[in-house]
Amino acid sequence: MPKSTDNENTSLPVGDVPESPEELWSWWDDLYTRYRPAWIGLVHVVLFSIALAIAFLIRFDTSTGDWSQIGDWSERYILALPFFIVIKLLIFGRMRLLRGGWKFSGIRDVVQIFFACWWFTLVTLILIYVFSTIPPKLDRAPIPMLGAYFNRSVFPHGVLAMDFFSTMFLVGICRMGYRVYHEEFRPISNEGRQRVLIVGAGSAGENVIREIRRMREDRYDVVGLVDDDPTKKKIQIHGVPVLGTTDEILEVCKDNDIEEIIIAIPSASRKDITRVIDFCTGTKLKFQSLPSLGDMIDGKVTVSQIRPVDISDLLGRDEVELDTSAISGFVASRCVLVTGAGGSIGSEMCRQMAEYGPSELILLEQAETPLFDIENELKKAFPDLRISPCVCDIYDRDRVMAVWSNFHPDVVIHAAAHKHVPLMEINPSEAVKNNVLGSKNVADASHQTGVAEFVMISTDKAVNPSSVMGCTKRIAEIYTQSLNGAEGAKTQFKAVRFGNVLGSNGSVIPTFRKQIAAGGPVTVTHREMTRYFMTIPEAAQLVLQAAATGKGGQIFLLDMGEPVRISDLAEQMITLSGLIPGEDIDIKYTGCRPGEKLFEELKIEGEDIDPTVHSKVMVWKHGIRDLDQIRKQVAQLQTLENSLDRDAIVLQLQRVVPEYTPLNPPKMRRPNTEA
Repeated sequence: MPKSTDNENTSLPVGDVPESPEELWSWWDDLYTRYRPAWIGLVHVVLFSIALAIAFLIRFDTSTGDWSQIGDWSERYILALPFFIVIKLLIFGRMRLLRGGWKFSGIRDVVQIFFACWWFTLVTLILIYVFSTIPPKLDRAPIPMLGAYFNRSVFPHGVLAMDFFSTMFLVGICRMGYRVYHEEFRPISNEGRQRVLIVGAGSAGENVIREIRRMREDRYDVVGLVDDDPTKKKIQIHGVPVLGTTDEILEVCKDNDIEEIIIAIPSASRKDITRVIDFCTGTKLKFQSLPSLGDMIDGKVTVSQIRPVDISDLLGRDEVELDTSAISGFVASRCVLVTGAGGSIGSEMCRQMAEYGPSELILLEQAETPLFDIENELKKAFPDLRISPCVCDIYDRDRVMAVWSNFHPDVVIHAAAHKHVPLMEINPSEAVKNNVLGSKNVADASHQTGVAEFVMISTDKAVNPSSVMGCTKRIAEIYTQSLNGAEGAKTQFKAVRFGNVLGSNGSVIPTFRKQIAAGGPVTVTHREMTRYFMTIPEAAQLVLQAAATGKGGQIFLLDMGEPVRISDLAEQMITLSGLIPGEDIDIKYTGCRPGEKLFEELKIEGEDIDPTVHSKVMVWKHGIRDLDQIRKQVAQLQTLENSLDRDAIVLQLQRVVPEYTPLNPPKMRRPNTEA
């Protein structure tokens, strides 16, 4: 017999005869799937028949050894059987008990079976009562036949009660047995079974145990649970014991040869997860966690979608509460243009604003591949949104002016920038061209075409800058704020500062991941180096919040939380990879790079800081520079736009930003001044 060549469908036609156990199983599975309702109905018919037989046999009481009336009882059984089968099928079907999903059977199904049997018994008793007390004037066919049928001689005393219990027992045991079979006799995965400890003995932990036992492959051997509540110690959940408290997790893991830990606390805070990781530092344990509580409530994911603990779980913060009505008024039905739309922040800004229904979203990006990717992503997610991709270098002033004149955007989000500190120390002229002159082009175009709102994405490195990158971003802030309120200006110019974002292109976290995957070492510049971190979605959301509720001429500061020591970050990432820092993966300290500070400054408190309507957004009170003066200074910078003389560029930057103090300047090759 020829076999199927389709790798995705190996099932056989129902009429063919299988030749191997695999084909037999595939054939049976296909047959069952095609005719599932008929199979389930047939199984219930058999169960109902057996239940009634048991009821009659108990009523007959074979223990006495008197078999003389077996013929009479069997005749009554045959007469009663059609009624029992038909009515039970109707009641069970009405209560949705004839549908599939037996491997998910639980207490609720048992309760439903109880009520179905109760309804059947009640209906039968009512019929017996009605037809055994027929008034004489109704004593005509077919009433007498029904009366005779429902006479207690056909339904002997006690049969209904015995049938009630036997039906509950048989149907319930079949359903639960089917579930137990699928949970206990699954094929073991190719990777084998991992010995697992679950953190959290609450409802989420109980759900995780159930979901693990329902997986198609047997991947996890759940050894036990731990919980912060000491009173739960030694209790069992689905046969799995609570072995101790969270503080005892390291001892529990060593005593029970644990290989993986699943954190079953959907509402766990960053500190809760970090505490568990810290307890297990120095082990080769792997860590998994549940999806966030918000995602499970929204229905985006389920408990069964266990995922590895990521470093963002340790650095991330509570979900941001936004004034969605203000943001909607800022974005909805307006033409929005985003520069740097293919970058980490720019692309997330596009995703966030697309949710609020702009009339058009213009994606402006110099790099064509990231632009292509974000355009396709947005078109798929928002098919009704008008999207216009635009390849443009913001340093090209004529091209920028042409784009703005063509689209006339209402809102501009300026996210395009050179951001890598060491690279810009070596290539300072490029930082000037992109971060200063490019920002000037974008701001001038917005000013001339009457853009309503201009929002510049800035950085904490613009505070008392020590690098070319930070200084050029500070100059861009100064210029755009000086344009606010200029003669004939209609544009509200705003800037938003924040620190590092998790997982952005070229940032420390993707770098560490690559180094760990390569076997190390993980390179850290300095043991005491600290940075602020924020997730990309949170940063984008707070930028929108600040832009929607703020006024022109303001520079907003985002609350970045507590600073994180980079060496601790490296150790945590190695631990999350199931490796031991310093043993499996070394940490190598390379020294501070050009332009880097040990501690970034992001002042969010003090006399010059004002709160806003949002607790995580503050305003820095600053003086506005004279527009003509800053234009002259930028014009002088423009004369050095392609200069290789780093010292000359730094000197001019310091004239614009006196507080700029270069740190760790790179050793540069002296420019060749010969003709």
